Amino acid sequence: MNEKQMLQIVEQYSRQSNVLDQEIKVTRVPDYKTIYVEQIGADGRSLVLTEYKVDGKTYWAGYSTYSQTVFVSHAQR
Repeated sequence: MNEKQMLQIVEQYSRQSNVLDQEIKVTRVPDYKTIYVEQIGADGRSLVLTEYKVDGKTYWAGYSTYSQTVFVSHAQR
């Protein structure tokens, strides 16, 4: 997934709190996270989240190819 696609997904999420693309899941993670550990059975994978700014708000988001999920963290309230 490229940066343009990620930005579109984060924009959709921030404006509608859901994403219309059925192939990609979006999961909110705790606020202010810049690294998220995705649990895969007994193991885990760390995802380094990238900063995105949408409508004056800051979000951190990352994509897992394993679960085809975008993880989003709010950086501001």
